[in-house]
Amino acid sequence: VQLVESGGGLVQAGGSLRLSCAASGDTTCLSAMAWYRQAPGKERELATFITDGGSTYYADSIKGRFTISRDNAKNTVYLQMNSLKSEDTAVYYCNARDMTCRDVTYWGQGIQVTVSS
Repeated sequence: VQLVESGGGLVQAGGSLRLSCAASGDTTCLSAMAWYRQAPGKERELATFITDGGSTYYADSIKGRFTISRDNAKNTVYLQMNSLKSEDTAVYYCNARDMTCRDVTYWGQGIQVTVSS
């Protein structure tokens, strides 16, 4: 399984971006998909995830501003980011888990999001 992120870039504080993560390969066993982020000088942290049934989780830092969604037909997960803050600046990583067939976790290469204040 390969994960490819797109949609990052530079945005002013208060603005919006939408990240996409397209999964390819043998995706039949993928369950939860998630977005992690790693700010400069900090550890990678879980931002949000969505299960194959559509249940979601959001870290407190992004709750109410970010929305995760997935299109199972396109094997794609999205992250709509609104009201962006400078502290949202980070490399965002797409993550997908196969807990059914191979018990494997897949990672995208990461995409930079920079919010200027």
